[in-house]
Amino acid sequence: MATPLLSQVFKSSTNPGFWSQSAWAVLRVCVGIMIVHNGLDKLADIPSFAEAYVKVIGLPFPIFFSYVAAYTELIGAPLLAIGFLARPAAFGLFSTMCVAMYHHILVAGLSIPYLELSVVYAACFLFFTVNGPGLFSMDALILNWLDSSALSASAKHIMGLERVFNSANAKAATTSRQ
Repeated sequence: MATPLLSQVFKSSTNPGFWSQSAWAVLRVCVGIMIVHNGLDKLADIPSFAEAYVKVIGLPFPIFFSYVAAYTELIGAPLLAIGFLARPAAFGLFSTMCVAMYHHILVAGLSIPYLELSVVYAACFLFFTVNGPGLFSMDALILNWLDSSALSASAKHIMGLERVFNSANAKAATTSRQ
């Protein structure tokens, strides 16, 4: 049986629709893959990024925070894409996008062309922070492994785990009859 904290970390909203869960997974993978290049761009020239972005908004230790942003995007994005520790990863990515939005507002005001991409990313990352990665994710598999009663039978059916679920029940029933 999983602890309540572990259950909350790994549990997603489990809308039982296959197409809904599929769209959720596609969105998660797309935003996870697309944000990786931002981290690579930052790491390519940390001093420039620190000077042009971090120092401008007044954060202390601009080099340190530049590395924090870069590694949040490089580590958090693939974690979100595969749906492993997706909520903490999405929260970290959401935080970097909030800082990016703040930077854009300081530099260009409420200019939509400057804000557009960071706002869309922030909204996606907030969605996954609140709702989790969905049923087609490592988190859902881990949750099922930690607590086999945490997901409904329909959720397991959507995930393709019904055979595993049914065979475990059959094995338990056979063992209890002996």
